[in-house]
This record gives sequence, structure tokens and C-alpha cells, in this order.
Amino acid sequence: MSTRTYLFLAIAITLTFSLPGRAEAQDMPGKRDSINSVVLNEKRVIQVILPDDYKAGSTTKYDVLYIIDDWNIKLGRDIQHFIVDEHTMPPMIIVGVLNTDRNKDLLPTHNNGNKTSGGADKFLKFFKDELIPYVDKTYPSDGDNTLFGHSFGGVFVTYALLNEPQLFSNYIAGDPSYWWDNGVMLKQVKEKLPSLAGKGKALYIGGREGQGMKEMNINAMDSLLKKDAPEGFEWVVKAYPKESHGTVRLKNMYDGLRFAYNDYGGKPLEFHPSRGIVLKEKPIKIWYFDDTTKVHYTFDGSQPSMASPVVRPEMELSGPANVTVRKIAGRSKFDKAATGEFTEGTYLPATRLKKNYKPGGLHYAYYEGQWDKLPDFKTLKPVKEGVADSTFNINKLPRQNNFGVVMDGQFEVKEDGYYIFGLGSDDGSKVYLNDKPIIDLDGLHDGDIERSYIVPLKKGFYPLRVEYFQKEGGRKLELVYVTPDNIAKKKITPIPYVLQYGPR
Repeated sequence: MSTRTYLFLAIAITLTFSLPGRAEAQDMPGKRDSINSVVLNEKRVIQVILPDDYKAGSTTKYDVLYIIDDWNIKLGRDIQHFIVDEHTMPPMIIVGVLNTDRNKDLLPTHNNGNKTSGGADKFLKFFKDELIPYVDKTYPSDGDNTLFGHSFGGVFVTYALLNEPQLFSNYIAGDPSYWWDNGVMLKQVKEKLPSLAGKGKALYIGGREGQGMKEMNINAMDSLLKKDAPEGFEWVVKAYPKESHGTVRLKNMYDGLRFAYNDYGGKPLEFHPSRGIVLKEKPIKIWYFDDTTKVHYTFDGSQPSMASPVVRPEMELSGPANVTVRKIAGRSKFDKAATGEFTEGTYLPATRLKKNYKPGGLHYAYYEGQWDKLPDFKTLKPVKEGVADSTFNINKLPRQNNFGVVMDGQFEVKEDGYYIFGLGSDDGSKVYLNDKPIIDLDGLHDGDIERSYIVPLKKGFYPLRVEYFQKEGGRKLELVYVTPDNIAKKKITPIPYVLQYGPR
């Protein structure tokens, strides 16, 4: 036996004995199920964990996380639930595949030092022809799959990526044993990596920093990916300090799932102003304040593609347009888009100040009721009225939930030019200018959202009305504006109370 073969045999024995033992059925979350596999000529047991929010009879579909090895199932459930609770990945179905013979199932080639090794081709065929079709038919799967495997399981994850890349969107390999059979997986990766170009697949590999990365041949895999990874194939290789072969699974699975769903969640796309009126031959600037990576735009209402211009912090708009901004994710279902219509028009006409209107704040009327959208406040009787001055705060109103507020009056414009109005709220709200709605954030919100409107105004007084309702959860109502002299500086301020007028 050569020194090299002896070394790898020693590694295999050490890592095998360092793996956790088989988990008992009563220790596992979820439901036990099984398939009589023709491909494998045996009964295969799976553990299925449905999302907490799943309701029988619901039409909701879920991504599926396939986990190799008994001992990874509960760990995967706990990690995935934690990330879901932090709103950075969607609820998923988890399918744990219980072991019969790991060496046979997970290793792609036969080696005389391991008698049953070399059945990964059949195990992959089992996934393709039996397991995944069964899960898709029996459970509320949407067909978007992720695969996690550790040690020999990490070898199988990589083998599956190279040979049946369409089966999964994301492949997560925990401390994979790329040393197996003199680095056979490195040879396969070098040969088949180009075929992954443009398929939108993602591979996450995690190992133990230092000697661990070397002895598992992960360093060699990292070098290969750096050199030959094709366009459209996303990958990460990460070394974790001070971890063992067993403990690295936790960080590897967490980071792998975060990587797989890095385009999920987050706040909606926004650009400002979001819509409005543009004067002829007086261009405006569209502002984009967030990360521009993978974000493209069009001004003709068409859906942006990778070939469309990349969003910039400032984009000039010289006339009417239908602006669309789109963040193009690795998977199209996580794309985000925002649209806004800009029409060509003229200055809105100013009005005279109404009699008995005094500066210091708009008039407010407070209502109580339970709504999912703004009611017709004109048909309701207010519980309380007053002046929305510097002391007014929606958090100090009699109720914290199930109430509504209307603030109306006039505000004074001191300078001709473009004005940008911004509104942020949770729950629903609307802003009316000259009795016409300019910003509409009606309805229930999962967190606060913001929109804005640009409009050319003349010196004088303008009717202004803000409607708001709060059902439950967070409360926010914020109206701001940008004056012509502050647009170049992007200076956003509340409308000064001395410019707000209401009946006294």
C-alpha cells in the first residue's frame, strides 16, 4: 500500500468515526415516509418536514431542501427555521434521506479500499426518477430544489451538480472529501465545468481552515473554480477556523442557505421621485440610493434585461416616460421591480389662502375603526380633532391600533419650480394635492414603504390632504418634501409648520 493511499485511508477512517450516529425516528422532526425504489432495489426511508405555515388544502407551493444523512436532518430544520424567522429566506419543505450504505450511495467510483463504493450514479438516478417526482406529486413542492451533503455527501452534491444540474438550483457541500479516489472529483469538475455556463446554478463549499482544506483537497477545488468557472455559475469556497469535521456542518449549512437565498427578501426596490409631472424642456433627475449591483432600467415601459442600462445613482429624464427598474436575481422568482409613470404637463395652479386659516400646522381629525384599506372618512364622524403641529404624534393618539387620521389644510409655496413630495407609511395612506391623489400607499403593509411624486408648482397656496389608517403592528406616517433649491443637494425635510395652514 502506497504512503498516499494509506494517508487517505487513515483520513477516511478518522472522518467516518467522527460523524454522528444514526438518528432515531422519535428524535427527528416531521413525518416518516418511504419509497420502494426500483432503481436501488430496496426500500428507502425519508423524513419530510413541512413548513410551519402549511395548511392542508392550501395551494401554496414551497421550495424543497434535500438533506443527505440522518444526522443532518434536525440540524437543517433548526438552521432553516432560524433563517426563515429572520425573513431572509422563504419557508421550505425539508426532505431528509436516511442512510443505508453511505459509501455505495455517495461515492462516484469504486475503490478496492472500500468494498461497496461506487454507486453514486444509481443514487442520483433514484433522486431524478423516483424521489423528486414522488415529493413533487405528494407534497406542495414548487420544483425549486436545494441539495445539502457533508463529507462523502459533499462529494455526491458535486457529482449531482456535474451530472444532473437541472435537478437542483443550489448545491451545498460541507467539508467534502475531494481526496476520494485520488481526487477523481477534481478531474470530473475540470471536464464538466464548462457545461454549467449560463444555467444559473450555485455551489457553496465549506471546509476547515488550514490543514483540513488541504487534506480534503478543497484548496485544489478552489483553485480549479477560480481558473475555470464559467459565466453564470455562482460559487463560494470558504474556510472556517477552529472547527472540526463535524462542527463545520452548522456554519456550512447556515452560510450555504444564506448564499443560496441572497436575493430573497429585503425591502422593495425604490427610486425617487417615483412618478410625477415633467415640464417640457426642463429635465429632472431620478435618484437611486441602494446597491446598483444587478439592477437595470428602461424608460419606455419595457421589462429591463441584463442588456439594459445599469442603474446609476442619478439618471436624467428629459420628458414623459414609463420608468422601470429591475433587480435581476440568480432565480427569476426573486427578481424585484419598480415602475413609475411621468407625464408631460404644466405648473399646477396655486390658490388663495382660505379665510380663518392660520399657520402652525394642518387640521387633523382622528377616527376609530378597523379597516384593511382607507375608508371614506367624509362619511365618518371623528372622535377627536385638533392641530397637527410640532406636538402631534400618531403614537400619542388614544389608540395604538385600529384608528385613522386625516390631516388637511393648505401649504405655502415660496419659490417656483419642481417640488418632490415623499410619503412613508405603515399601514395605508394617501396624499392629495389640489384635491387630486399624487401618492397612493393604501392597504395593509408588511413593514413601511415609501413613494414620492415630483410636480412643478408656482408661488402661492395649495390644498394638501393626507389620509392614514393603522390596523395593527408597526405605525409610521411621514410626509417630507424637497424644494427647488434643495433638489441638487438631495436635501429632504418635513414641510415647515410655518408653511402649513389650517382652520383656527
